[in-house]
Amino acid sequence: MERVEEIEFAIDELPPEKYRRIVQWLRVREDKRWDEQMDRDCCAGTLDFLFEEAESESAKGLLRDWPPLK
Repeated sequence: MERVEEIEFAIDELPPEKYRRIVQWLRVREDKRWDEQMDRDCCAGTLDFLFEEAESESAKGLLRDWPPLK
């Protein structure tokens, strides 16, 4: 059995409280990794096209509030 399968099996065997703890830990970890990747992409200029597109759409009056105002 490879390591990932061992981990999956161990997670399946956890009681609900410990399972929720693992899920929360993974969510926090993934959020942090996502933020770090976004920071790297932003600093590298990879996301510049998004800013340019947003500025262009804004100048044309095509942007909407999100979430929509009620």
